[in-house]
Amino acid sequence: MKSQLSRRRLLAGLLAGGGGVLLTGCDRLVQDDAVNAWLSHIEKLTMGSQRLLLGRQRLAREYGEADLSPVFRANGTQMPDSEDYARMLDRGFADWRLQVDGLVRHPLSLSLSDLKRFPPRTQITRHDCVEGWSAIGKWRGVPLGQVLDVAGLKPGARYVVFHCADELERTLDGSGRYYESIDLLDAYHPQTLLAYGMNGGDLPVAHGAPLRLRVERQLGYKHAKYLMRIEVVAAFGGMGSGKGGYWEDRGYEWYAGI
Repeated sequence: MKSQLSRRRLLAGLLAGGGGVLLTGCDRLVQDDAVNAWLSHIEKLTMGSQRLLLGRQRLAREYGEADLSPVFRANGTQMPDSEDYARMLDRGFADWRLQVDGLVRHPLSLSLSDLKRFPPRTQITRHDCVEGWSAIGKWRGVPLGQVLDVAGLKPGARYVVFHCADELERTLDGSGRYYESIDLLDAYHPQTLLAYGMNGGDLPVAHGAPLRLRVERQLGYKHAKYLMRIEVVAAFGGMGSGKGGYWEDRGYEWYAGI
């Protein structure tokens, strides 16, 4: 997820190189307001065309048990550097709670046991990282849409923001803490899971225990790990740098559809 070649930089490289992917000057270009506006416009066109061609509810490909990768890399944070997280881990996440709030009628505080009482879904899918590697894993969890239905969305709800326990940078304002967001269309996609299980067992710590997001039609950095809070919002402009996610605030595109 820390690749320096986000698709935004690739687009900037194409712009700089007149058709060849030249990285000289890319960072300078992505900091230019006019170029950023143009790139954002292209990203919106990409999202619209992908959804039009693929269909709003079309499923990502699912695989069989024989296709599971013998090794599934754990990228990003391997374990949050947090005393609170270490304490919850020592207690087997017995006192962990997922908060669901924001533009909802019924704010929720859900334990792992609560989540496991929802009708579960199991799916075997391919994880595609922006760094260029892929792996196939088996995920079990509750479809996010079921949780949102219980919470009840208020008028004006447009996005779902995922606040996480891992802090990739130590900053005074908390902007180094990982977060991600998706819109309601992806939130209600049948393969969008709050996953608590992987490959037949509990979700490992390196892969985001006790709970992570699986949004199967997008690249890996959208699949937020170590979930602590789900916030339903009308807009995410007031969070971080206003781009909708930790890596998006650092130049990645918000819609990472594949």
